[in-house]
Amino acid sequence: MRRAAGRKAEPTAGCIDSQSVKTARVAAERGYDAGKKINGRKRHILVDTLVLLMIVVVHSAAIQDRDGAKLVLAGLPTRFPSLKRIWADDGYRGQLIDWVKDKCHCVLEIIKRNDDVRGFKVLPRRWVVERTFGWLTNYRRLARDYECDDKSSAAMVQIAMIRLMLARLDRQEQAAQRRKKARKERKAMQVGFALAD
Repeated sequence: MRRAAGRKAEPTAGCIDSQSVKTARVAAERGYDAGKKINGRKRHILVDTLVLLMIVVVHSAAIQDRDGAKLVLAGLPTRFPSLKRIWADDGYRGQLIDWVKDKCHCVLEIIKRNDDVRGFKVLPRRWVVERTFGWLTNYRRLARDYECDDKSSAAMVQIAMIRLMLARLDRQEQAAQRRKKARKERKAMQVGFALAD
């Protein structure tokens, strides 16, 4: 996907966030997110700047974002050594910034909301991960967490992202074929006009 978009294969920047979702009663691990008032699980994801999923971890909603981020970022240096910057919201401020610098060898940059602005406002860099959550909730199976196991839940997120990436690749391939066909037609017309002269 990254190569098809004209980017390097390995990302250098990403965005992290979590989404609390209600779970079915059969879920083995769940908890209460007091901030969102949801009894269920959290989907913690790290995406690159092209909205491609890099890492997903599903855990109890009772775990705070700062602690959940450590679960996501623990293996980051070995999986994505080229990553240099991660954007996050206010929920990740504090000691996590130094932890990311020491353990992951990259910068955790907090994108703050302006208190003067009322209503919805798109924040730079943060919209990338929010858009990913929006796409994921379009999948009926992910609108709520029906899985018994948190690993199965993470697998469902990965399957949804694979479908999204395949659809994007297909659209890019079709667009490339249309451009190639249009170039051939233009060239044929130019040759035809030259022969007519």
